[in-house]
Amino acid sequence: MEEPNLKYIQELALGDEGFKQKLINIIKVELPVEIDAYTMNMKNGHFMKAAENVHKLKHKISILGLEKSYYLATGFEEDLKIESLEKRGEFEIILSQMTKFVNIL
Repeated sequence: MEEPNLKYIQELALGDEGFKQKLINIIKVELPVEIDAYTMNMKNGHFMKAAENVHKLKHKISILGLEKSYYLATGFEEDLKIESLEKRGEFEIILSQMTKFVNIL
């Protein structure tokens, strides 16, 4: 399984450590909020809203270099629109990996 990384952020920053840190700080603030919103919508059975949350989370997945996970998230987003939870377990593992990674930054 692929691991989160900072390669994309480093490419965007072009060696500017201040900019790199700003991007990391944004992720550290936004990621838990977006995961909480997703979790609440799933808990309450609001699958269309959860699909919107997944759409937002895909940006963080991409920024953290998780290319294969991005495609899984895209599939899960579409599945939620038809109330299919088949990919939920895999998606939530990705969220857990991202959370652990971001927490050590």
